[in-house]
Amino acid sequence: MIDSQSVKADAVVSSDSRGFDGGKLINGRKRHVVVDTLGLLLGVMDTAADTGDRAAAQVLLEQVADAHHRLTLVWADGGYTGSLVEYCPATLALVLAIVKRSDDARGFVVLPKRWIVERLFAHLMRTRRLARDFERRTTSAEAMVYWSMILLMTRRLARSRPQPA
Repeated sequence: MIDSQSVKADAVVSSDSRGFDGGKLINGRKRHVVVDTLGLLLGVMDTAADTGDRAAAQVLLEQVADAHHRLTLVWADGGYTGSLVEYCPATLALVLAIVKRSDDARGFVVLPKRWIVERLFAHLMRTRRLARDFERRTTSAEAMVYWSMILLMTRRLARSRPQPA
């Protein structure tokens, strides 16, 4: 699953690595993430908030496809439609499936597979350092996301499991 999240940037973030996301009215950076079906991070990329989702997804999906050769299907929301849908199978040998909300749905509706990446964003927001972007460089901001995921994965591994009788 691929998605993005806009985050407000602190004053130390330089103007060349920040932007204004007009859809969410946020001045800062945008985190683009790819997760597996368990919600574990496969790749992350930080850009200025005014960077389009399709342009960043093209670069991020190339990186993830190179690192994870068994990846064949990626789910995305409606923001990733267009030329990216044709680009993925032709260049990366990936199928980009768009998960859309039905037209007759009213109010909040849980969409299949979309909740997985939204749960990751909730985990990231619980890490106080990631609630706002305090990093001067985008590589440091990406490292903070990986650090938060390491904490999450070690908590999942250390969970006590019931012993068979």
